[in-house]
Amino acid sequence: MTKLVTRNYWWLGVTRDIGRYVEGYDMCQIMKNRIEVPAGKLKLSKVPEKLWIHLIVDFITKLLVVVGKNTILVVCNRLSKITHFVATTEGTLAEGLVRLFRDNVWKLHGLPESIVLDRGLQLAVEMTKELNSMLGIETKLSMSFDLQMDGQMEKMN
Repeated sequence: MTKLVTRNYWWLGVTRDIGRYVEGYDMCQIMKNRIEVPAGKLKLSKVPEKLWIHLIVDFITKLLVVVGKNTILVVCNRLSKITHFVATTEGTLAEGLVRLFRDNVWKLHGLPESIVLDRGLQLAVEMTKELNSMLGIETKLSMSFDLQMDGQMEKMN
């Protein structure tokens, strides 16, 4: 770019100005060759064969307080996309969340084979311990903004 501009024009700081322009111009950034190794192909999750055997659990937080509740526990069935929304508080401990799950999901649909938690490691570990001791469930974890996941829960929220 500098070579092309300086063929016909020149001013003090031409190289610096062209560099700033290229860094801020969207088309230049989109067309730029990337030096990172490609991340690889996305792996699609297996499609469940039965209802309520593979679940996704997430939380909607920082809501306005209504009847003492400011958080929603969201439990989504991966096959049918049927979702349960359970009101709770942000400070609810893992044991309380497991009780909410048991009383609002497990009693209606039975024992799932797997649960994907899209939350921090500490809460996932605590809930997993509590839930596994209560129900014997295999728990699968994902990282926030994981490209391998299909984004279904974020779309639902």
